Amino acid sequence: MQLPPVLDVFIGFDRQEVVAYHVLCQSILERASVPVRFTPINLASLGGVFDREMLSQQSTEFSFSRFLTPYLSSYAGWSLFMDCDMLLRGDIAELFALADERYAVMVCQHDYVPRDEVKFLNHVQTKYAKKNWSSVMLLNNARCRALTPQYVNTASGLQLHQFHWLEEPGEIGALPLEWNWLVGEYPYSSDARVVHFTRGGPYFPEYADCDYGDEWRAARDRSITADGRLVKA
Repeated sequence: MQLPPVLDVFIGFDRQEVVAYHVLCQSILERASVPVRFTPINLASLGGVFDREMLSQQSTEFSFSRFLTPYLSSYAGWSLFMDCDMLLRGDIAELFALADERYAVMVCQHDYVPRDEVKFLNHVQTKYAKKNWSSVMLLNNARCRALTPQYVNTASGLQLHQFHWLEEPGEIGALPLEWNWLVGEYPYSSDARVVHFTRGGPYFPEYADCDYGDEWRAARDRSITADGRLVKA
């Protein structure tokens, strides 16, 4: 498709992983060939729109609120949602260029069973069909009008994450897996464009040695520089 003048990127924000949000933004900005507009999906700013209580099985604060992206985009144009525990290794314009008007949403269609029973911060690793499909979503907002605040506030987790809000499964388009490469579930690949630390990010000590961890730490260091020097805490 012809790219819009500004690419709208919505990123889940979680108070347990604040650094992850900012490093992902840094990695996007460093490689973007066109202007990018960031919107954090932050519960603290969604009062009056999103008020459902967190469930014990939720591993992030944005597990459900991510589906407000079309509403927050006024149901117009294309928007991208991403989990915060990611690192971009390519130009985000290349991802938006894959948008296809035949589809309401485009995702990496993973077919796997998570290795772990428990993941970061002792969260239970919930296993279900279409696991991690919703962690990167390229949304054709006008065709996602079913995702009203009322629906997102009341639908079950499976209804949301398994895309029951679409009329037909054929409305889901496939993105190459390189745009949501699951670290620790898939082997290291130099071709990965978005790496997803789904089992736990390198900002947690127990996952510090994961694939792409050094790349993430380098991006983190670049995000806290001033006048070419690393800012010391």
